[in-house]
This record gives sequence, C-alpha cells and structure tokens, in this order.
Amino acid sequence: MSSKQSSHRAQSTSNANSTTTSHQPLTTQSHNRQRQYTHLQSQLAQLNAHLADMENLLRMTAVQAEYTRGLGAWWGGLFMASSKILGEEGGAGSAGKRKEEEESQDPSRLA
Repeated sequence: MSSKQSSHRAQSTSNANSTTTSHQPLTTQSHNRQRQYTHLQSQLAQLNAHLADMENLLRMTAVQAEYTRGLGAWWGGLFMASSKILGEEGGAGSAGKRKEEEESQDPSRLA
C-alpha cells in the first residue's frame, strides 16, 4: 500500500470519527460538558486550598527569616567579642614569640 493510500485511509477514518462525535445526542454532550465543569470546579477548589496553604507557609517563612537574621547578628557579635578577647591574649603571646624568633634568626642582634 502506498503512502498516498494510507494517508487517505487515515483521513477517512478521522473524518468518520469526527462525524460520529458531532452527531452525538445533545444530552450526552451536555452530560460530558457538565462532568468536565464539575471536575474543573473541584480542581479549582483544590488549587485555592493549596494557594491558601502556600500563603500561610510564606508568612511563617518570613517570620522565621527575621528570627534567623537576629540569631545571625547575635552570633556575629559573639564571634567578634571572642576574637577580640582571644586576639588580646594571643596578641601578647604571639608578640613575645615573634621577638624570640627574630633574635634566634639574627645572631648579630645578640652581640
């Protein structure tokens, strides 16, 4: 069978299906349309519920972000304070070590 014949056969089959569909009784089409509207309405109700849930979650996330920001500032203050305290202690000790290292490397300074 040639491609021309097969395309003609497919076209005639699709035409037969479309004529069958278009000649359905009005009550069947009305019933199908009503069923589709009902299904669409239930999907829209579900979408509305999910949007409300998402709105609540976004509100909670915004509040938690503010708390997280506050915690970050608090921990940053603690780290800065601890580095200042440890830096003062480490600074005095490291300055003494640095002086000893310089003296041990430069023998001319000992004389």
